[in-house]
Amino acid sequence: MASPAPAAAAAYAANGGLTDPLLVSANGHGADAKRAGHGARGKYWVASDKAERRAAKESGGEDGRPLLFRRYKVKGALLHPYRLLIIVRLIAVLLFFAWRIRHNKSDIMWFWTMSIVGDVWFGFSWLLNQLPKFNPVKTIPDLAALRRHFDLADGTSRLPGIDVFVTTADPIDEPILYTMNCVLSILAVDYPVDRLACYLSDDSGALVLYEALVEVGKFAPLWVPFCRKYCVEPRAPESYFDMVAPPQSGIASQEFLNDYRRVQMEYDEFKVRLDKLPDAIRKRSDMYNSMRTAKATWMANGTQWPGTWIDPTENHRKGHHAPIAKVVLDHPSQGHSQPNAEGDLSIGATDEHLPMLVYVSREKNPSYDHNKKAGALNAQLRASALLTNAQLIINFDCDHYINNSQALRSAVCFMLDQRDGDNTAFVQFPQRFDNVDPTDRYGNHNRVFFDGTMLALNGLQGPSYLGTGCMFRRLALYGIDPPHCRAENVPAEASRFGNSTLFLESVSKALKQERSATPPSLDDTFVAELERVVTCSFDKGTDWGKGVGYIYDIATEDIVTGFRIHGQGWRSMYCTMEHDAFCGIAPINLTERLHQIVRWSGGSLEMFFSHNNPLVGGQRLRLLQRVSYLNMTIYPVTSIFIMIYSLSPLMWLIPDEVYIQRPFTRYVLYLLVIIVMIHMIGWLEIKWAGITWLDHWRNEQFFMIGSTSAYPAAVLHMAVNLLTKKGIHFRVTSKQTTADTNDKYADLYDFRWVPMLIPTMAVLICNVGAIGVALGKTVVYIGAWTAAKKMHAALGLLFNLWIMFLLYPFALAIMGRWAKRPIILVVLLPVIFVLVALLYVGLHILLSGVIPF
Repeated sequence: MASPAPAAAAAYAANGGLTDPLLVSANGHGADAKRAGHGARGKYWVASDKAERRAAKESGGEDGRPLLFRRYKVKGALLHPYRLLIIVRLIAVLLFFAWRIRHNKSDIMWFWTMSIVGDVWFGFSWLLNQLPKFNPVKTIPDLAALRRHFDLADGTSRLPGIDVFVTTADPIDEPILYTMNCVLSILAVDYPVDRLACYLSDDSGALVLYEALVEVGKFAPLWVPFCRKYCVEPRAPESYFDMVAPPQSGIASQEFLNDYRRVQMEYDEFKVRLDKLPDAIRKRSDMYNSMRTAKATWMANGTQWPGTWIDPTENHRKGHHAPIAKVVLDHPSQGHSQPNAEGDLSIGATDEHLPMLVYVSREKNPSYDHNKKAGALNAQLRASALLTNAQLIINFDCDHYINNSQALRSAVCFMLDQRDGDNTAFVQFPQRFDNVDPTDRYGNHNRVFFDGTMLALNGLQGPSYLGTGCMFRRLALYGIDPPHCRAENVPAEASRFGNSTLFLESVSKALKQERSATPPSLDDTFVAELERVVTCSFDKGTDWGKGVGYIYDIATEDIVTGFRIHGQGWRSMYCTMEHDAFCGIAPINLTERLHQIVRWSGGSLEMFFSHNNPLVGGQRLRLLQRVSYLNMTIYPVTSIFIMIYSLSPLMWLIPDEVYIQRPFTRYVLYLLVIIVMIHMIGWLEIKWAGITWLDHWRNEQFFMIGSTSAYPAAVLHMAVNLLTKKGIHFRVTSKQTTADTNDKYADLYDFRWVPMLIPTMAVLICNVGAIGVALGKTVVYIGAWTAAKKMHAALGLLFNLWIMFLLYPFALAIMGRWAKRPIILVVLLPVIFVLVALLYVGLHILLSGVIPF
């Protein structure tokens, strides 16, 4: 693993940026991207925009704008068999239903009726999932073209402004170091600093986060020039120093070695200062409080912190504090960036300016609904409008960081492209995680969705909004229609946007695509107005959270916000890069992962039972896009029927043979054919999506685990919601790891029991017992069973074994740290099967005269 050196900077300049980031990547994500995508020009993809590019070249481009991304489609040799197989399976499913209804013979008719309903639902949900996948499209940004047309020879740029939003809710569950690394990666991204601003939203109102941001402002003048000078990737220091091998003498220049060691030493000191902040704030506050009667929390400048205090009091506790908006780093035109005071880093000709950095904490009051993450994002949207009012906005969860410094430029390619750039509302990136265990036990990478489903939606009206790593057009978030169906004059009305003159003026400027070269003067009047737009009462009586901004009253604000925007006629794009754009932290603990799934699936169900129902909402939504949204909102219901089928092995305990459908053999064979066809379609999807069989299998396994735990819990929550009008409880997914410095994946082996795991445990026990009883029955009745009965038993046992394979990750989770040696489970399960079989045989011998077995 090589370290970046000055040679990388030369390659960077020669190629006009990271047009092929894999050439200078040193953190290992490039290998994953190659495995996942086979590159844009892989053997299963072919360019589909040759005619467009040829026409644009001949005409010089409409309105003088170039083509800034390349479009690829799946080759016909793979796509046509894929489509044909979908149609064939659809016909097979319909014939299967017809056969079952004609042969409505069963030993338990009520169970037969329920199974018919379940099979119809399975077929319907499969169709909803499959139809939008008929035309997968991959879109790759052309960074070289963007540089040629928008970077000027004098070093300036014509690129649009970008406001970057980072959201955090709790400095405990979401460690400060992760958040600050996210901010540092944003400050160091390759984008004109005068057109970039970063806003950190702190929903806890904690002084420790603000002062951590101040520490970032001190360390950034060292880190950012270092990144620019040596083209460092990734630009989050924690990931860079953790993943990149230290430079060695003789390979890297002495200048780079000196700078590297200096920056690493300063970063270690930076982390120490972050760790000491809570104690420093408490000691400082104790000192000030000893001289005063009020027991407040004090800032370094000797003033009281307006947010939450260490010793909470009314108006200064979590969930109840004043609005806060503070500029940590001013706009670069104000000259805030200074050369490193220590002088140890040889900056050379490297640009030392930094983007604007702002801390925002919206007002909290128990009398108001804070609307979770959507409320925080809308507060950022209004605050940024007053300060920078950038045309484009991108938001990140605090546990993500920019892994590819060209990511923002890549998204801009789609916004400025001549073909449909003006009608593109948002650009979504795939989510990648760098803390997932090598086997991805709980399917955190979710590549079937990110590399399959999203590429399929890219061929329709575009991918859905996924909550993080998504660049928006500000006007689309304001609820403005796309240009092709927008009225000539759109007024900025106070009844819609809120009663703030400055904000309404910013909306009018946004409609005219105007942006101030520098932010306004931060006098007391302006700061007061800035704080007013982030008060909890500002959006009351307006369209905020309904037709403007991020949508309220639903646990998953992302999907419904994307739905509202698509419904207005906007489209979206999916940006894939060979070197992952962003990376983050995923919950590798099973319980935390399932809590996350409950919120997502519960929010989807809430959307279905709201006015944003895909069946009736979205006036300008295309048909297949509507189908995809319908699938996203009802998929948890499938778990009800999966649970019923998963518990059906209890029938092994019934002495007589019980058949759900007669003739049973033909029924099972039909099922096997239909299931095999599903996996044949999956195999073709694996080919064009560039994923692996392990990715596909992990997706199947975790869907089974979720269908016996998280999804039923979400359905139950929804039922309670419909009866009591209480929504899904928002629970921040904890990113804290188990205290084990010697094991990176210690959280993976920490089993935390919660009630939602009871059904999964019941299914596991039921199937383990069923297999054991089946073996026992085989021993007892092997001589009496006919060949047909033996075949029926084998087919039933096959179903039990399939469920066991699907629940294998859950069985490992139960083992805790013993799961580090999976061979234990492989040996243990057969032993349990034999013990249950022996128990059955023993009971049969003892009680055969009393109880019929």
